[in-house]
Amino acid sequence: MAATTVFNDVKIAATPNPPTFNTVAEERLHRKQRLASAFRLFAKFGFSEGVAGHITARDPELPDHFWVNPFGMHFAHIRVSDLVLVNDEGEVVEGSRPINAAAFAIHSRVHTARPDVVAAAHAHSLYGKTWSSLGRLLDPLTQDACAFYQDHSLFSDYTGVVYDTSEGDRIAEALGHRKAVILQSHGLLTVGGTVDEAAWFFISMERCCQSQLLAEAAGKPLKISHESALIAQKQVGNARVGWFQYQPLWDLIVREQPDLLD
Repeated sequence: MAATTVFNDVKIAATPNPPTFNTVAEERLHRKQRLASAFRLFAKFGFSEGVAGHITARDPELPDHFWVNPFGMHFAHIRVSDLVLVNDEGEVVEGSRPINAAAFAIHSRVHTARPDVVAAAHAHSLYGKTWSSLGRLLDPLTQDACAFYQDHSLFSDYTGVVYDTSEGDRIAEALGHRKAVILQSHGLLTVGGTVDEAAWFFISMERCCQSQLLAEAAGKPLKISHESALIAQKQVGNARVGWFQYQPLWDLIVREQPDLLD
């Protein structure tokens, strides 16, 4: 039986800790590698939609700067060397391509409002945007969905493509202290203390949207009780587990597509 630890009187499977770094340069490279891997995985899972979607990683030395995908490059082609560094004014300070204006409007405000957030992920994935049209939170129907129980919110003020940082501020306010927000009629946004965590919870949330859509199409699904959902949330929805869940995906994509590290 796997070793466990106890957190707030709840047993949690013991998992490794995220790595630590001796230099800022090492940490920056690690974040950029994980960011490039997240784009490749999003492409592999079909989350790309034209030029829409963005994942960001805060720079470890310049906390008001973040790394992001260049505008108009397919997720499946992004390498570490393609990533763009943007400052708090939306100016590209490293890289040769422009960025998506919506990426800056949303992510800059989320990073500013949440100093604990290293990474934020948003894409127009099929089931996430479909679920978002209902204007509802996810229900605790499965163990996986419990990761988001009382830890995601709804932003219901859709007014078109987000180009204004004031709307980014409202999205950040709706997100609050949580790990995810459903952007009504738009899609999903997840955050984390590592790129791995933010990317994993986006992937998982997309699948939870798919699962609930299927369950409701088939009948009337039964919700997990409040008490059990809270226990499961601590077990499968904490930051360390989110980071660890991503590690097999990292191994998979680097073995399949090692050029992402270029």
